[in-house]
This record gives sequence, C-alpha cells and structure tokens, in this order.
Amino acid sequence: MEEKDMAERLEAATTLLERTLSWLEERQGILGGEVERISATVEANGREVELAEKLAVAERKISELRAAAVPSHLNTQRRTVPAATSEMLSKHGIGDGPVEVRALDAALAGLSLEQRIAVKTQLLRAGAIA
Repeated sequence: MEEKDMAERLEAATTLLERTLSWLEERQGILGGEVERISATVEANGREVELAEKLAVAERKISELRAAAVPSHLNTQRRTVPAATSEMLSKHGIGDGPVEVRALDAALAGLSLEQRIAVKTQLLRAGAIA
C-alpha cells in the first residue's frame, strides 16, 4: 500500500511538472516575441539617431555653403539666356540688350505665373533686365 501511495504521489508530481513545463514553454514563446519586438524597436531608434546626426551635418554644410555663395542675381559668369527664352522674346520685338520691365511684362502676358517667373529669373541671371 505504501508503494501504491508513493506511485500515486509520483504520478501527481509528474503531472504537475508536465503542466508547469508546458506553461513555461508557452510563456517563453510569448516573452520571446516581446523581446524580438523590443530589440527591433531599439535597433530602429539607433538608426534614427544616426540619421538625425547625418541630417544635422548636412544642414550645417548647406548653411555654410549658402553663407559663402554669391547670390544668383549677382553671378557675373553667366551672361546668356536659354534659346527658347530668346526666341519667345524676339517674337515680341525684344532684342538682346537690356530689357525694360514694362515691355517684358507685356511680352509675357500670355504665359502662366510660373512661366513668367522662370523667364524673369533667367533674364536676371543673365543681367538682361534694366
């Protein structure tokens, strides 16, 4: 009888250990997924820091270059106007010399606002607007 009690107690302990083991395995799977998500988040944050540093360096370089650059309307190297702009202006009787703003506005009246701005910018770069 004592052996039977001992066998029942061992069987009960074995059953309890099996339940505990399966519970631990389930918990391990859940925790493993959480750890993977946490590590992925940490890696992403590290990448964000790296990108933020690179952005700061690039912005600093841009600021330095802008400070050192000569404004485009003062650029004396380029004195030509694109061929399409020259053709369009010559159709309206505006020549190669300095262009009066009133005559230019009249010639550009048929263009959209963006196109007028582009043409005036090209003429400013070339130093052709009087």
